[in-house]
Amino acid sequence: MRACLLTLAIASLLALPVHAQDQEPPQAAAPAAQEEAPASAVPLAEISRYVLVFNAVRSGYVDPVDDRELMQSAIRGLLLDLDPHSAYLERSDAEAFDENTAGAYEGIGVEVMQLPDGSMRVVAPMDDTPAQRAGIRSGDVITAVDGVPLTPSSHDQRGPLRGPPGTEVGITLLREGEAEPLEITLRRETIRTASVRGSIREPGLGYLRVAVFQADTAASFADTLDRLHAEAGTQGLRGLVIDLRSNPGGLLTSAVQIADELLERGGIVSTRGRTAAGDTAFNATAGDRMRDRPVVVLMDAGSASASEVLAGALQDNARACVVGSRSFGKGSVQTVLPLSNGDAVKLTTARYYTPSGTSIQARGIEPDVVLQPEGGATRGGFVEALLPGHLAADDEGAAGSRAGDVLEGEAPVTSAFAILRAIVAGGTCAAPPQ
Repeated sequence: MRACLLTLAIASLLALPVHAQDQEPPQAAAPAAQEEAPASAVPLAEISRYVLVFNAVRSGYVDPVDDRELMQSAIRGLLLDLDPHSAYLERSDAEAFDENTAGAYEGIGVEVMQLPDGSMRVVAPMDDTPAQRAGIRSGDVITAVDGVPLTPSSHDQRGPLRGPPGTEVGITLLREGEAEPLEITLRRETIRTASVRGSIREPGLGYLRVAVFQADTAASFADTLDRLHAEAGTQGLRGLVIDLRSNPGGLLTSAVQIADELLERGGIVSTRGRTAAGDTAFNATAGDRMRDRPVVVLMDAGSASASEVLAGALQDNARACVVGSRSFGKGSVQTVLPLSNGDAVKLTTARYYTPSGTSIQARGIEPDVVLQPEGGATRGGFVEALLPGHLAADDEGAAGSRAGDVLEGEAPVTSAFAILRAIVAGGTCAAPPQ
């Protein structure tokens, strides 16, 4: 009888259409209106099969399993096999997701993505955080926390890396090129990432570091750029380097607003999905805060998502010379769908496309000028195309599957300024002079 009631309850839920609130700004125009396909009920045979497995586990597993935990595991599994970025967020996870975009939380300061076995792949450590100071790198895989191996059910988005400031956490990680796992102990802090910082590096030439895209990043970018113009003198900046290395992304709206600050006209990014809400297009409005003066964008394999949107928009509009190494290739849109119980579903709903119509997904942004890692030694980063179960590119064969290069230290910045000086002097976007 209980199995029958469960079957009816699941069938009723799955037959209901789900309406996602569009996460993009209201001014974003959908280029083509299309009707959303009505949700169809899951075949009763499939629901019955699920109930049979559910009851087999409940009655036959070696240890008692709580019904709620078993159902949560089933829901996580439903999303885990879709792609690496879709996930079920319990109430605390959903709150943690909001904290990340606000720019303040308690932890070690690292952007990670969960792998199917429960381990976590590092996308990038954030600037001036315990993770960066401890030498954690893009591509590292965290396999255990405080000696406990990670599994799909052992952690959530708030997770074992989060905790009160001042407390210690030990992590075990695997690193390419290292024969044995590395054991690192870090002290948690309140992470308040300054998403934008800038300075005058040479007379008339500015440097702007964007570490992550948060709710206030676009406003900070504009304020910092205005300050650099003032510091440069009456003529303002003659050129600018924007450093997006190991920027794991964040809010799309912030990247769109920054692109708009540097473009007079043209497209910025578009998204394409299965529903009308997934089809959007963002276009620039008049007003270039850099006054049509040269811009060089520096990126590497740790530059992901919103970073790639910004680099692609400036590259396709011939507004900036993009230098560095191929970016991460995270070109998918995640929409957070809140549920009535406070939980949420983070679901991949669309792909990003640059103004020329090129998909970023599993492909990344190819730089105009390729820079080699410092010393000429390759330090490979991990990219979207190598993630198990990643969302396929439009042309998977053309996307490639090689790891990109992570560019650390001041040498890439020095090269970027050499390119900027040449462009300011009337040259073109080309490799720096040796």
